[in-house]
Amino acid sequence: MARLKGIGPGRAMMTVDEAGRRAASLAAPVAGVETLPLAEADGRVLAGDIVAGMPLPPFANSAVDGYALRFDDLAAAAETRLPLLGRVTAGEAANAPLGRGALRIFTGAPIPPGADTVVMQEDVTCDGAVVALPPGLRRGANLRPAGEDVAQGERVLADGHRLRPQDLALLAALGLARVAVRRRPRVALFSTGDELTEPGRPLPPAGIYDANRALLRALLARAGIETRDLGILRDERDSLAARLGEAARDCDLVMTSGGVSVGEEDHVRAALTALGTLDFWRVAIKPGKPVAFGAVAGTPFLGLPGNPVAVFVTFAVVARPLLARLAGTACAPLLPVPVRLGFAHRSKPGRREYLRVSVAPAADGVALARRHPGEGAGSLASLAQSDGLVEIAEERPLAEAGEIRPFLPYSALLG
Repeated sequence: MARLKGIGPGRAMMTVDEAGRRAASLAAPVAGVETLPLAEADGRVLAGDIVAGMPLPPFANSAVDGYALRFDDLAAAAETRLPLLGRVTAGEAANAPLGRGALRIFTGAPIPPGADTVVMQEDVTCDGAVVALPPGLRRGANLRPAGEDVAQGERVLADGHRLRPQDLALLAALGLARVAVRRRPRVALFSTGDELTEPGRPLPPAGIYDANRALLRALLARAGIETRDLGILRDERDSLAARLGEAARDCDLVMTSGGVSVGEEDHVRAALTALGTLDFWRVAIKPGKPVAFGAVAGTPFLGLPGNPVAVFVTFAVVARPLLARLAGTACAPLLPVPVRLGFAHRSKPGRREYLRVSVAPAADGVALARRHPGEGAGSLASLAQSDGLVEIAEERPLAEAGEIRPFLPYSALLG
């Protein structure tokens, strides 16, 4: 399991960026490597560099359907007529050296020895025995040399790279059927609260269904995490501490939602400090101020707020860097896109705020952001019915309608 490094007693409210960096810096990548078929490796993190054992393409080949020839056989300023010597198709060996003449060739077919140029079929005429070629052709045209894409011995993917479909295609082209990847981090997931009920069960008076675990399970899955769903913890300090301790023994991170604020029934922080250490528990963000980070018996712990919108936001900006670090990869930077505000808003100075918005092109073609009417941190409908988050920076708390502000689409936040 992952172990936490150098936890201190800090209690001051952290900026959003500091919280994400600190949580990631105090964790270490998980140990363990497994070798998987390419079909199972999408989204996994490479365990070691990939070095090309062969060139790509492995042999010189034609980039077009046309005619292969020797450039020196062409007239410099007049039409050239060459005898048709035969044909070669993709998958067919071309071992015989090419003499004076042209060889009908198809895309991907190997270039015969001696040939150095391919002329597109649209640029020539052929009567079945003689090929007529126009002047002005270029030596090496339409020919893909061996190793043009990848040289043998070249590092093509680096240790810690998260594999994508295009990466798997490259590995397959290099002849690899399997790849070594890091073990997935294991995260123990709890919700906390006496008011919570599992979906599908009868709802008691004053009860609510637990939505946070459904949200976090899906977010963790998209982040490439193996989740141990350990259910709902009740608001009782001793049982909380016992369950947290059990979860820490065989997982790389313990993650909870709820119970990290300052209420009399918020026992997660107390249970955490009884078992381990608390590094920070307040972040200058809205929604999501109460975020607890520390260690349970040396295993990293992240306690997210109880309100679902706050859970989503703090997962995006605090949990993502931590999970990437555990997985042994770099956290993909969030790259906001500019949008024009269709509303005004005043935030609290010194605190970063994220507003749920829908985005559509305005009459002038510029993307216009309209705020969802559900503003509360408990509004799940506002998450489901919006397109992303407008970021109101700490140093620019007053936003006017018509201003350009950064927008984070959910597609970027969901991995």
